[in-house]
Amino acid sequence: MKQMIRTLTAGMLALSIVAAASSTANAQEKVTLGVAIPTADHGFTGGIVWWANKAKTDLEKAHPDLKVIVKTAANAPEQANQLQDLVTVNKINALVIFPYESASLTQPVAQVKKKGVYVTVVDRGLTDTSAQDAYVAGDNTAFGKIPAEYLAKALDGKGDIVALRGIPTTLDNERWTAFTGVLKNYPNIKILDAKYANWNRDDAFKVMQDYLTRFKHIDAVWAADDDMAVGVIKAIDQAKRSDIKIVFGGAGSKGMVKNVMDGAPLIQADVSYSPKFIYDAIKLTAEARLKGEKLPATTIIPSVLITKENAKDFYFPDSPF
Repeated sequence: MKQMIRTLTAGMLALSIVAAASSTANAQEKVTLGVAIPTADHGFTGGIVWWANKAKTDLEKAHPDLKVIVKTAANAPEQANQLQDLVTVNKINALVIFPYESASLTQPVAQVKKKGVYVTVVDRGLTDTSAQDAYVAGDNTAFGKIPAEYLAKALDGKGDIVALRGIPTTLDNERWTAFTGVLKNYPNIKILDAKYANWNRDDAFKVMQDYLTRFKHIDAVWAADDDMAVGVIKAIDQAKRSDIKIVFGGAGSKGMVKNVMDGAPLIQADVSYSPKFIYDAIKLTAEARLKGEKLPATTIIPSVLITKENAKDFYFPDSPF
C-alpha cells in the first residue's frame, strides 16, 4: 500500500510539473491584441480613442511581450473589414472591440472568435453573446434608471418629456427599457416622442428643433448623452423657449459636470459613464491573456448620479471628454 501511495504521489507530482510548465509557457506567450473602436466623431468616442491609445502606450511599456494595435472605423462595414485585417495581416490572438453597431458586427466578430482569437466586447454588446468571451461595460440599466427617477422627482410626478436616443444598439435598448420602466410608475408623466440622434450634437440639434416645432409645451428633455444635450440646449436657446425646466444628458463629460458644479439652470444633474472603461477593458484583457487566463463573462462598471454636491469628484479638466 505504501508503495502504491508513493507511486501515485510521484505520478501526481509529474503531472503537476507538466501543468506548471504548460502554465509558464502560456504566461510567456506573446500577446498581439487588436483594439477596434469607432472614430472620434463626438466627445464620448473622442474619449474612447484617447483612452485606447493611452492603454497601448502604458501597457506596451509595462509588458515587453505585448503588442497593441488600435484601429478606428467611421462606420460598421469599415470596422468589419478592419477585423479581417487584424486577423490575417496583424495575426492578433486577442481582440477588444467597441462595436460601431450591434447587429451588423455580430457575425464578423463571431468569425474572429472561431479562428481562436480571445474576444472582449466593450459597451455596445453583440446580438449573440456566444460570439464573445467577455463583456465589459458601464451600467446601462442605471444610466436609464437614474435620469428617470431624477426627472420624476424634479417634476413632482407630472409633466411632458421628450427623449433622444443614441444609435440602435443593445446598450441603447437597455437604457431605454430602464428609463421607460421607471416612468411606467408615473402615469402623469407623458413621453411625447423619442427619436434617435446618434449621440451627435448636430443630429440632436435637428431632432430638438423638430420637437420644439411640434410640441408647444415641454417640461423636460432626456438627451441620454452629454453631446446630444449640447445640441438640445442650442436648439432651446435659439427658439427662446422658457417652458423647459431640465435637460438631462449622460456620461459625465467635463463640460456638463462643470455646468452642474456652476448651477447652470437647465443642467442640474448628470449620470456617470466614463469612456475610460475602454482602457480598463484593454488592460484587463491584455494582462489576463499574458497569464493565459480568462476574464469573467461580464464586468459592469457602476453608473452614479452626479449632482452639485458630488460633481467635484467627477470633474477631470485635463480629460478630452
